[in-house]
Amino acid sequence: MYEIIEKKNLGEGMNVYKINVPDVAAKARPGQFVVLRVHEKGERIPITIAGNDEINGSITILVQTVGKTTHLLSELSAGNKLADVVGPLGIPSEIDNFGTVICMGGGFGIAALHPIAKALKEHGNHIISIIGARRKDLLLMESEMKEASSELLVATDDGSYGAKGFVTDVLKKLVVDNKRIINRVIAIGPVPMMKAVSDFTKSYNIKTIVSLNPIMIDGSGMCGACRVLVGGKTKFACVDGPDFDAHEVDFENLVNRQRFYKEEEKAAYECHMKQHHSNM
Repeated sequence: MYEIIEKKNLGEGMNVYKINVPDVAAKARPGQFVVLRVHEKGERIPITIAGNDEINGSITILVQTVGKTTHLLSELSAGNKLADVVGPLGIPSEIDNFGTVICMGGGFGIAALHPIAKALKEHGNHIISIIGARRKDLLLMESEMKEASSELLVATDDGSYGAKGFVTDVLKKLVVDNKRIINRVIAIGPVPMMKAVSDFTKSYNIKTIVSLNPIMIDGSGMCGACRVLVGGKTKFACVDGPDFDAHEVDFENLVNRQRFYKEEEKAAYECHMKQHHSNM
């Protein structure tokens, strides 16, 4: 059993947790994730590690309440315990001195992006971070990303904060209008956002890395649920990723696979909520 040390609600069903997992905290590297279960009969869900504290033995995760399991998790508080927290899983992100790196995060992708940007900056890169959300109050980890970056740019869909539009609009302005020389782009967020970034950078031959989070069960490659097509070959996000060369990812295949269990997920959530309200 793994204790939740701290929980903070960020609004709109968004929660940040610190969990006591000393073994994971000691080994976690940027880009890796854990698979957790709320209770022993529960669903296994993959969550990116947003930070790790080796001294205190804790990891930080950000979770949005979107389905049955994340709703169950949202009901827990500091002092409650999780049945399983398995990890760190996945291949750590490549950290080296590349030069000028643009780190792009949308929504909850910012949580996964933060440790990567921080590590890259520590390795001497000039980090231009571009983060975005639908509106200002949904923007995550702005102060943390500012500290992890050399430059921080913000975009909101409605223009309530920063530039009006998408993070891709800011990227295009940097490359096309400002003629910035970019050595690498890292994009983490919703699939449409990552695809749009990839389509743009491919035309400028800018090396681009994306972090994929397809349907996943065991996190060991045995179940095959997280398979994706990369460079025309089948890869498993849990053991071959989650980072991949964006220009080789078949995003259409990824989107289709993510839709496989939409109806089942909806039914499970609705059933859970009916039981939840009847017990109130």
